[in-house]
Amino acid sequence: MTEQNFYKGKKIFITGHTGFKGSWLCELLLSLGAEVTGYSLEPPTTPSMYHICGLEKRLHSEYGDIRDLDHLRKVMRQARPELVLHMAAQPLVRESYCRPVYTYDVNVMGTVNILECVRESDSVRSFLNVTTDKVYLNREWEWGYRENEELNGYDPYSNSKSCSELVTCAYRNSFFTEEDGQPAISTARAGNVIGGGDFAADRIIPDCYRAAANRRTIELRNPGSIRPYQHVLEPLAVYLTILHRQYEDHSLAGSYNVGPDEGDCWNTRQITEYFSRCWQEQTGEALAWHSALTDGPHEANYLKLDCSKLKNTFGWRPRWGVETAVQKTAQWYAAYLRGEDMQAYTVKQICDFWGNDCLE
Repeated sequence: MTEQNFYKGKKIFITGHTGFKGSWLCELLLSLGAEVTGYSLEPPTTPSMYHICGLEKRLHSEYGDIRDLDHLRKVMRQARPELVLHMAAQPLVRESYCRPVYTYDVNVMGTVNILECVRESDSVRSFLNVTTDKVYLNREWEWGYRENEELNGYDPYSNSKSCSELVTCAYRNSFFTEEDGQPAISTARAGNVIGGGDFAADRIIPDCYRAAANRRTIELRNPGSIRPYQHVLEPLAVYLTILHRQYEDHSLAGSYNVGPDEGDCWNTRQITEYFSRCWQEQTGEALAWHSALTDGPHEANYLKLDCSKLKNTFGWRPRWGVETAVQKTAQWYAAYLRGEDMQAYTVKQICDFWGNDCLE
């Protein structure tokens, strides 16, 4: 794996490092020998993977609000990173209907603030803004969206991420060129991710885990909704590849869809039933579900990505299909309930994904 040599000793700055994806990313980067500085609010859930894996003791962590430009600027200047990965966000669709102003403030102005810090920095050489597959104007069609499709998310969350994409493009065009010394700027539009350690609300796998842990029936709001599911390590591997490759070749900077293959776009009922099967294999306990359709706010029923650009540019292919992703996720949660050392178990799953040679 080329990332092993590249990231060893590299200074990387991550926003949103206390969240589910951020925690997996920090564990991975520490394993690769990177010097990690994280900037984020405190972990958004209790329990949290961030604390479960003891990450607060093993990296440079600063609790702060991405909307606080002065604080963010101070921490960035002290860290002097070479690479910046922006993941801080208000990430929930249903929450965005309840708190639209907060959602736009975090997801749009937060992006402006981190890009402003990158613009002022003389150390940053590579920047990646992580958005979502929901940035596209969703016409509910059967083929995948490509990077040149219209950006116009429906709900406040999705739309704020569309705006974040536009902000990134404007900064790239206005302030960052391909001249020597200028940072390369990209965005990654990722599909739904699953994996152990996610305890967020309004996500199907955490809902399944909570029902299992409390011996309740799983409630499905939208059993027929089709989404591109992938294990969390899949997009994280892509993020590290983009940061690395554009660091060495600015012409590779741009926007990239990050999602699974066609066959891994499952509906909510399918992924629930397969998780239930895997859970029973791990614990011997059966799970049941029922439809709990409500008249809640609009959520898309059908959404897929075309990842041809990513595949053709970097030669990337998914490593774990959705079945393996669900199996690994159920195994992580079962191990957590058994009281195992979850930092060690997380590193074990990283090695399962990349091979033992990925670590120091």
